Amino acid sequence: MAFPEPKPGLVLRYDYLWTHEAAAGQDQGKTRPTCLVAATDAFVRPRYVVLLPITHAPPAGDTVGIEIPAKVKQAIGLDEAPSWVIVSEHNIDEWPNGGLSPVPGTRGEFSYGFIPPGLFAQIKTRFLELARAKKSSAVRR
Repeated sequence: MAFPEPKPGLVLRYDYLWTHEAAAGQDQGKTRPTCLVAATDAFVRPRYVVLLPITHAPPAGDTVGIEIPAKVKQAIGLDEAPSWVIVSEHNIDEWPNGGLSPVPGTRGEFSYGFIPPGLFAQIKTRFLELARAKKSSAVRR
């Protein structure tokens, strides 16, 4: 079971910890699909990644999300229920890490595949806009 190279747009199965969970003292979250939005250089140790949660819950309040089209979900093997990549919060973790887990129904595959470049550009742009405006929350793991 080899971990994939952490490249932007990769969708991984990861133990994502929401900011409200971390604020309540939790140190583990729910294993879910996440979108890797950034990674430090391969030669830097420890290496870090930035992961955005993917959820079935529509964004509400201050939460900002980008809906994943059904065709994309089908292509990368996610379920049929509507889903959003949340861009207003993220986890920062070392790579590789203990929060990664195999995709259900696979033999040791940790990734679903890649978000298409056009959609990923929208996700990254919105994430960076919110981060620059200090409207994005982070949990360092």
